[in-house]
Amino acid sequence: MFNQKKFIVSHAPFWHDESKVSVRYYNILIATLPAVIFGIIQYGMPAVAVVSLSVSSAIFWELLMNRLTKRPITITDGNAALIGMLFAMLLPATSPWWLVVTGTFVAIVIGKHIYGGIGANPFNPVMVGIAILTLSWKGFLNFDQALLNYDLGYSMVYPLAALKNFGTVAIGAFSPGDLLLGRQSGGIGATFGLGLIIGGIYLMLRGFIRWEISVSFLAGVFITALIFHLFDGARFGGPVFHILTGYTLIGAIFLATEDSSSPANLIPMFIYGAGGGILTMLIRNIGIFHDGVVFAILIMNILNPLLDKIRPKAIGKVV
Repeated sequence: MFNQKKFIVSHAPFWHDESKVSVRYYNILIATLPAVIFGIIQYGMPAVAVVSLSVSSAIFWELLMNRLTKRPITITDGNAALIGMLFAMLLPATSPWWLVVTGTFVAIVIGKHIYGGIGANPFNPVMVGIAILTLSWKGFLNFDQALLNYDLGYSMVYPLAALKNFGTVAIGAFSPGDLLLGRQSGGIGATFGLGLIIGGIYLMLRGFIRWEISVSFLAGVFITALIFHLFDGARFGGPVFHILTGYTLIGAIFLATEDSSSPANLIPMFIYGAGGGILTMLIRNIGIFHDGVVFAILIMNILNPLLDKIRPKAIGKVV
């Protein structure tokens, strides 16, 4: 007897809901503005120069690759501009022009186009660019050294470096409120925690990023930091300190959630996010780098194809 309750799926073509790739990327760009504007107010024209050069050079590399590969022009979809913006947010305001141009070249050409463009890159292009710079010119990403001549009315010491070198006694001056309001040295758009959170909530409410990845990333950082802190409170910072410092918030909200390099299924999202948070803390506390967000996300990018094999059991069968 014919079963009227069967679930029927039609073949393509499907109805288009008018959503566009460009809408997504321009909305993420809007979400970055609170943190970026705060960084520009703090560091002035040098920050304007770095952000402008990063966005414009990323668009230039995108256009160049479009021409070389004889593909349609994609600079208007906003993805290259977003990569340039996120890349600038991680840099100190004093970054030399050639460092910015080199970093965006690596991000766009090697991190994105060499794999085929949007949707085909296995790694977050921004992470690829900043990782290469970190390994090649470590001194330019030393925030203590780069921001030495700034006096913004608070201790111009990179909090994670102070913790790594001197233990928790060196970070007593950093209150959670000050850290949340950006009273710390760091990347142009990575220090204003409140602005990053506002941007993240906006993106989650609009459905442009998945909260599962961001929340599980922060939970991974929190729980792992708490375990280390309970083990040795004089050496390892507390969980709130780690969430509000370094690249943690920008990583959880804007970097770990990159489309192509993050999972598409529910359970893998939680594993991916939590794994990134745990690795971040392991690298910070027992690794050689002050921050661990960049390499933690890249490692989880590698694991992403395996994680996404965890899928819900299909209902029904093909006939």
